[in-house]
Amino acid sequence: MLRAFRCDLHVHTCLSPCADLDMYPRAVVDKAVAEKLDIIAICDHNASENTQFVLRSAEGKPLTVLPGMEITSSEEVHLLALFDTLDGLKNIQDIIYGHLSGTNREEIFGCQAIVNDLDEVEGFNDRFLLGATKLSLPEIVDQIHGFGGLVIASHIDRESFSLISQLGFIDPEIHLDALEVTHHIGMKEARLKYPELSGYPFIESSDAHFIDDIGHGATTIFLERGTISELKMAFRKQGGRYIQET
Repeated sequence: MLRAFRCDLHVHTCLSPCADLDMYPRAVVDKAVAEKLDIIAICDHNASENTQFVLRSAEGKPLTVLPGMEITSSEEVHLLALFDTLDGLKNIQDIIYGHLSGTNREEIFGCQAIVNDLDEVEGFNDRFLLGATKLSLPEIVDQIHGFGGLVIASHIDRESFSLISQLGFIDPEIHLDALEVTHHIGMKEARLKYPELSGYPFIESSDAHFIDDIGHGATTIFLERGTISELKMAFRKQGGRYIQET
């Protein structure tokens, strides 16, 4: 039976250097539950070490956590990669690390903390996670789809690190599953601003870097369960699944 799922498909943790250190796994889950979210996706910048601990923190809670990542292409475009399992995420992580160079300077870019489900710091990622990978946009899209994931263009209405800000347009030859807009514009206004993108499904997410931002920008999607295959059907308006845009 279909029901409404309240989804925030773009949430960071303290592994992202631009995120607050209060975004540790258990705190993220507790806030998502308090905000009555049904599904969240963890999408740290070019990294995924905290995702397993968010999944553990959500065990027994009324919350589905999708493993994900926010990947930066060589064109400096941000893309969300969402998967059903940690295996899919690990596959893409291996490729990203193989095409990501540089070392983080914590005093400039921020801390990249790996924190477990017991709120213990397990270590720090010393890669330059805010950097661009050496992979092009089409290459990243193909890799994500090859591992069974969904590809969503991040915050298309932003003036930096979005498809439109970096390239000026969205190439229909790049097979995106959906486009994300921020809560600052919302889906209704985005539809008016981007009439040329009427063929794409839109979602609204929080892109939360701070605890209080979680759920500020969510999308109601009618699904049977919180899985990638169900989301794919909703994005394609198949089997009665759909995104509520009101």
